[in-house]
Amino acid sequence: MPVPENRFKTAIHQGRQQIGLWLDMGEAITAEIAGTAGFDWLVIDGEHGPNDLRSIIDQLRALATSSAEPVVRIPTGESWMIKQLLDAGARTLLVPMVDSAAQAKALVSAMHYPPRGIRGMGAVVARASGFNTIENYAETAAEGLCLLVQVETRAAIADLDNILDVEGVDGIFIGPADLAADMGYLGRIDEPEVQDTIESAIRKIVGAGKAAGILTFNEAFNQRYIELGASFVAVGADVTEFSSALKSLANRYKGGASHEPSSY
Repeated sequence: MPVPENRFKTAIHQGRQQIGLWLDMGEAITAEIAGTAGFDWLVIDGEHGPNDLRSIIDQLRALATSSAEPVVRIPTGESWMIKQLLDAGARTLLVPMVDSAAQAKALVSAMHYPPRGIRGMGAVVARASGFNTIENYAETAAEGLCLLVQVETRAAIADLDNILDVEGVDGIFIGPADLAADMGYLGRIDEPEVQDTIESAIRKIVGAGKAAGILTFNEAFNQRYIELGASFVAVGADVTEFSSALKSLANRYKGGASHEPSSY
């Protein structure tokens, strides 16, 4: 059988809107439930969620029949970590804290086999190749792989033009919370300077013909980013939605103020 199409990759290259959700519980059962909800993409969070390689594989298995594309956010852009996750069957990787075009180029190299890159040969015994049932996996793997890099510091914003020129980067994801913190506005993504920087970056990414992405828990902000052309927008997280729903249910019977997730 051939390498399956990465429908998320196809969609963002065509500029089609993809709505996503963060998975931070680190559990296969909650990932599986989220996979039935109708989202286009689901981020298995290895940076801030309580995940390791095995829990990520469990969630990839749980989402194998879902129409949502699993996106794995790795803790850091190390080539050995990328190799492990690709062999584990992750096809779309989100890499945090990419501050320069040089970093982006190194990530592209880590995603691909020689001569294009440095990915080690080993998928023949791994989940990625269907345990050697995908014919010519090594030769065709690149077709199904998608690389998203996170721009979330002042340094990254300053080098955004060069990052956009890196061939093999499929999408640029803006990390609003870290960007706000780096700009001196810890926990305050609603500051006008932060929002101006985010909007300017989205316009630049879209204008360069690349896919722009972002996550916030603020619906007004999300709608604004969609209007500006952001094509992959995450609108919440399993932890906050679960917590909010339980508090709301308890409060309906016991009384008390509702608790909404903080702006992110």
